[in-house]
Amino acid sequence: MNDILFVGEHLRTYEVQWHQHDYWELVYCTVGQGCFQFENGASIQYKEGDAVAIPPHERHTNISAQGFCNLHLTMEDPVFPFRGAFRVSDEEGNLKHAINQAKYYFLSDINKRELVLNALGELIASYMIVYRSKNEFSAPVERIRTLILRNYAQADFALDDAVREMPFHYDYLRKLFKKEMGITPLEYMTNLRMKKAENLLSAMWSREYSVSEVAQMCGYEDALYFSRVFKKNYGCSPSNFTKHYTPHPK
Repeated sequence: MNDILFVGEHLRTYEVQWHQHDYWELVYCTVGQGCFQFENGASIQYKEGDAVAIPPHERHTNISAQGFCNLHLTMEDPVFPFRGAFRVSDEEGNLKHAINQAKYYFLSDINKRELVLNALGELIASYMIVYRSKNEFSAPVERIRTLILRNYAQADFALDDAVREMPFHYDYLRKLFKKEMGITPLEYMTNLRMKKAENLLSAMWSREYSVSEVAQMCGYEDALYFSRVFKKNYGCSPSNFTKHYTPHPK
């Protein structure tokens, strides 16, 4: 998840023909402006400083009357709680900086560069989620998201209790969260915990941790329950995942 598979750059371009990718594509406009058009009739306008995320297998074209330059990358299974294509504005330039770093390490032959690329993939996905949430989510949903992001790795974090303490009916908040995010608060927190577990179990430097220790670091007091949740998401136990994990070639 969040693995960077490719990073490239377009110089001055006016049109990109209809195409699709097997993975999520992120396109960051560095010069100019234009419009993505999708096979279902939808479109997304963008300008310099905007980034557009496009899901796998969604045919699209990119057209600009004045021309554009961009950075673009493909990522495997980023932890986006969104199903369709979306645009964000990178007002502070943090996302651009992270993508430029990813381009540098992707093209380099630095030993163990995949460790930095893995971290940058997670950072880029996080920026995309945070920047979209600035304008897309209601205040209650953003509050729940923030609580989860700050506490998901804490085993004593009681999500239901935190939601019930908010000045809205619990069922209303749960339905509102699912409407805006596409998943429930618990599913959102579980996705974050599983992503952290995957990173820990697949990173060479952290493989000395036991399953119980990984469970604790991901917010689970019960290692057996953690293993069941992990197997449900990945189809194998945490120990087998570590044994058979093979990093993607970079």
